[in-house]
Parts: sequence; structure tokens; C-alpha cells
Amino acid sequence: MRNSDFIPDYNNLLQVVNNSRPKRLPLYEHHIDAPFISKVLGEDISAKGLNPAELNGYYRKVIGFWKDMTYDAFDFEAAICDILPGHGAILGGMSGPIQTRTDFENYPWNDIPKIFWETYTPHFEAIQKALPPGMKAYGGCGYGIFEASQDLVGYEDLCVMQCLDPELFADIFVRIGDLWETLWQGVIKKYSDIFVFFRMGDDLGHKTSTLLEPDIIREHIFPQYKRVIDLVHRANKKFLLHSCGNIFPLMDDIINLGIDAKHSNEDQIAPYSEWVDRYSKRIGLFGGFDLNLLVLENVETVYRTILEQGTLFRGKASGYGLGSGNSIPGYIPVDGFMAMVDAVKEIRRREENKHTR
Repeated sequence: MRNSDFIPDYNNLLQVVNNSRPKRLPLYEHHIDAPFISKVLGEDISAKGLNPAELNGYYRKVIGFWKDMTYDAFDFEAAICDILPGHGAILGGMSGPIQTRTDFENYPWNDIPKIFWETYTPHFEAIQKALPPGMKAYGGCGYGIFEASQDLVGYEDLCVMQCLDPELFADIFVRIGDLWETLWQGVIKKYSDIFVFFRMGDDLGHKTSTLLEPDIIREHIFPQYKRVIDLVHRANKKFLLHSCGNIFPLMDDIINLGIDAKHSNEDQIAPYSEWVDRYSKRIGLFGGFDLNLLVLENVETVYRTILEQGTLFRGKASGYGLGSGNSIPGYIPVDGFMAMVDAVKEIRRREENKHTR
């Protein structure tokens, strides 16, 4: 499976977030889980419990996998929610640590930056050492504003709080925005050189609607997005938003915030052609192929579908990077994933042949 002759060039991805046509169609994934990489490599790999020296080896293997699969960059997010005191409500089955004004005032907000840097500095530094020429990361700080509110309060509790204590509800989002601005500012200042662009993931919807009323999202969440987007742009970097769900009612607002690109799509919400038709003239687009295609269909169908539709998306959208509509978890069949990669290679080969005639 190795592609020793592949030379990564992160500028292909940079062109997409600039909404222009890259010379070579880039592959893009929001994330490829370590269990899937382990399945392909035939060895278990995990970053859990590794010391800094061991992290160097881990990231050489992970980044090497992405390079071998002909990606020009790989994803890395320093997951903020994972280090929040009382983390877990976002996973379901429990309430978060903030339910009252007293909880909010006593929460150890000021301790979080120290925990963040102690946890993730070894990862950033290992990535700096492991990146080969022509390759960068994309990502930055993991989790978004709404997801953090769910982790700190709990989704159902948050909906109740919106009605019973709207002032606390509003204050939580502003305080999350303060924290996100602090952490993002540090990542941008210290490690901007390893990222081709920055990205925030924040799932705002499900298959039929947004998870909060659109006007509530506009009032409380989008001003905090704007703080992060402006930080990124002031650093002369581009910003991608990953958001799952039916967020069409919010897309004009999101684009007006200044995002440069968008990722995440599901066929049960809309065919990807709708995203291309609506937004490809305004922002770069990544993804295109529902996970069900990779999971449920045979290799021939996956290959043929991605070859045909990927060629169409590539031709119609100014800035387009191909990949799944979400990410690659451990249960994805290796053959389905490889069929996607092979289809992209064939699109590239046909374009190269066309240009050399």
C-alpha cells in the first residue's frame, strides 16, 4: 500500500480553502481514527499514555500512513473538551458540571489553559518533528463552542437552562468564547507554521434541523465563532468549519462570518451536488461521499461512484477536496476506503494525461 513516489504538497489544500482549483485533486478527511490506521498497518497504534519520545514515533507512523494514502496533509486537533474538568456530558448519559450560577462561578476556568498546554505541547512538538517536506497538518483546537456548552452543561440541561435561566445560558457561551479565544490565540502564535489552515468542528444539527433554534445559534454561538475566525484571519490563515447536520437555514450567516471552507455532508440530508450548487462559488468545499457508501457498498460500486461523481464535483466546484462526508472510524472496511483512494488516483491520472497530450 505504500506510495513511495508520492510527493505531498499542502498547497493543493490551500488552494481549496482559497476557493480556487488546485493543480492536483486533494484527498481530505476530518479524521482517520487510530483503530482504522491500526487495521491497515497490521499493528496497534495509540497515543494514549505515551511519553514525548514515544509520541515522536507515533506521529511518524500516523503521518506516514496519511502520506502513503496520498494525502497532502493530516488532521490534528488538540481536543479542548477532553481536558475540561468534569468532561463527559457531551458523550451522553450524564449532566455537565455547570447547572447553576454557583457552579458557573466556581468552575475552574482559569486552570484550563495550563492543563491544555501540559497535555498537548508534547503532541505539537512531535508533529513538528515528524512532518515530511511538503506536508502540514490542518486542525488546531478540537471541539467547538456549542459542543463545549453540551459538555459543560449537557444538551437537555442546556435546553432547560435556556428557558429557566436565560442569563446564565448567555453567560456560558461568552465564557466559552473567552476560553476558546485564549487557547486559539496560543496555538496560532506558537504553532501556526505546522498548519496549512485552521479548522473548528462544531456539530450544530441533525438530519432534519438544527439542535437549537437558528435565532438562538445566531445570537449566542456565532459571535463566539467570529472571535476565533478573526484571530485566524489576522494571522493570515484560512478557516474551515466542520459541522454535521441540516444547517442550511444558517449557511448564509455562517459564510458571512467569514469562513473560507466547509466540510460534512450526509445523503439523507441532501445530495452533495446541492452543496456544490449552493455554495461552491462562495467557499471551498470538502467531502462529498456519505459513509454509508464506504460501509455498505461493494468495492466496485464505491470506486465507480467516487470516480464518476468526484470528477463531476471537481469540474463544477472551484475549490474542492474529496473525501468522506464525515470521518473514517475503525469500522470502515479497508477495501471501501482504498477504493476511494484509488478512485482519486485515477481522477488525478486522467487529468495528468489530458494535460500532457
